[in-house]
Amino acid sequence: MDGRPVLVSTGHEDPTADLVIAELNRRRVPVLRFDPGRDFPGAAVLAARTRQGGWSGTLSMGSRTAELHAVRALYHRRPSMFEPADEGQDARFAVQENRRGLGGVLGALPGCLYLSHPQAIARAEYKPAQLATALGLGLLVPETLITNDPAQAEEFCDQWPAIYKPLHAGAYWVNGEPAGIWAARVGPGEIDDAVERSAHLFQAAVPKVADVRAVVVGNQTFCARITAPPGVLDWRAEYRDLRYEPTDCPTDVRSALAAFVQDFGLKFGAFDFAVTADGAWWFLECNPNGQWAWLEEAAGLPITAAIADVLENGECPT
Repeated sequence: MDGRPVLVSTGHEDPTADLVIAELNRRRVPVLRFDPGRDFPGAAVLAARTRQGGWSGTLSMGSRTAELHAVRALYHRRPSMFEPADEGQDARFAVQENRRGLGGVLGALPGCLYLSHPQAIARAEYKPAQLATALGLGLLVPETLITNDPAQAEEFCDQWPAIYKPLHAGAYWVNGEPAGIWAARVGPGEIDDAVERSAHLFQAAVPKVADVRAVVVGNQTFCARITAPPGVLDWRAEYRDLRYEPTDCPTDVRSALAAFVQDFGLKFGAFDFAVTADGAWWFLECNPNGQWAWLEEAAGLPITAAIADVLENGECPT
């Protein structure tokens, strides 16, 4: 049995990571789970030394210890961010040292497969880069404007039915509770000077009949067709009323997705498409660390096994 460990970097409460860890445990693959932003320094202890060929030493969590030179794969799955303990400069300094120290070592492990590398994920989170890459690969992309000019925004929204959506999918807190900012229809009469306060992304609305989430894991692609109630623009706002079914990925789209993840250095990507009545798939965005667990049961997609395969083998199966 191969005793090389898999590191899982994730939050303390992550049912998606739980699925993968349970599958790795079933396969008797050693796993060390930790949350960098919460566990380090403290429960997690790092002792890394330089050596010919890469870093050696250990990362420990309680009674579990991983030899850094022997790590077969790292699953970077939405860990907590490093946060200062207080507002003092010492705490801010420590946060940067922790991020560059622990994060730097984990990002430079010899012979380690990353699903995906944290720096690749960070680069792929920029929507302008995504849209430019998708266009270059021949995918259909709605006409898009990114601006802080109200006049440009009003002119764009006057040309065709348009939507607004955020450039970043982070949580937005309302009355102390996290809330998503969904895509929303916007007309020229709704544009005001508030546009000047930040960059805004406006996009021509696609006359879609359904959505597709395509999940790329290594060299495999799993697609679920998502049908929302009539009139719903952003299906994420209506989880309770959605219908799912597995669907085949068109050959040209599959090839483009493979090139997309390769271009960004990813081993995983959750892609969203709008599907029109003529069967065309319109690229909307890629979440390089997106959610997928609910699709496994809803659409019968074996994504957990596919991720475990990549992590266990330390490579993407052909």
